[in-house]
Amino acid sequence: MSNPIRVAVVGAGGRMGREVVKLVLEDQELELATALDRSAGGIDAGILVGLPASGVIITEDIELAFVEHKPDVMVDFTTPQSAYANTLLAIKHGVRPVIGTTGFTPEQIKELDKLCIEKEIGGLIAPNFSIGAILMMKFAAQASKYFPHVEIIETHGDQKLDAPSGTAIKTAEMIVENREELRQGNPNEEETIEGARGGYYNGFRIHSVRLPGVFAQQEVIFGGYGQTLKIRHDSYERAAYMPGVKVGIQKVMEYTGLVYGFDQFIE
Repeated sequence: MSNPIRVAVVGAGGRMGREVVKLVLEDQELELATALDRSAGGIDAGILVGLPASGVIITEDIELAFVEHKPDVMVDFTTPQSAYANTLLAIKHGVRPVIGTTGFTPEQIKELDKLCIEKEIGGLIAPNFSIGAILMMKFAAQASKYFPHVEIIETHGDQKLDAPSGTAIKTAEMIVENREELRQGNPNEEETIEGARGGYYNGFRIHSVRLPGVFAQQEVIFGGYGQTLKIRHDSYERAAYMPGVKVGIQKVMEYTGLVYGFDQFIE
């Protein structure tokens, strides 16, 4: 058996960070090299997530942690601003970034790809790590070849900061690859309430719903003559993302450059 992949978890005290810590501690193919969080410093990472003590104490200094513990991979589900800075530090120290935070600009992604190539390491930015969600996006992209009239409705909890979601944007980008711009609806339509028709993207609309009690849902609706096609995915808890996170950790050990989108790992 080869040596386990040494993983640094940034934002270990956050909701997604805790799930990643659990994943790493419970998987024999992975090893928790270090865990970082500004608000949970000094706590054993295992105790933090309800597992036996791991011997890994959560710290705050990310660069020092990279130098002292030499992780192979960094997993980061923090904020776009923090994740970008953390990714720059990771690449500087030869640590492969696996980022689940949305909000990176195309320019930032291009820059990080260049830096990864220079360091000869792999990296991943994925708006969604759920394998079911990725299949939904792929199916939607395929359907758009035959059903050019489409709208996206995504629903998340009311504390989500960005709208539309990164998954909705990535879905729209994949649809556009197979669909020429087509402005839908009545050309004379008028919104009597601003925003009623949702956000405009390449001729179609994206609608963001924010409600308490919801985790993550997305439905892509296609309309044609006498028929509709609906492709929907529902996530009920954060554990749904962990199989994909593990695949991401393993994959970045195998290539050079930064990949945008987990869909590239699913045939």
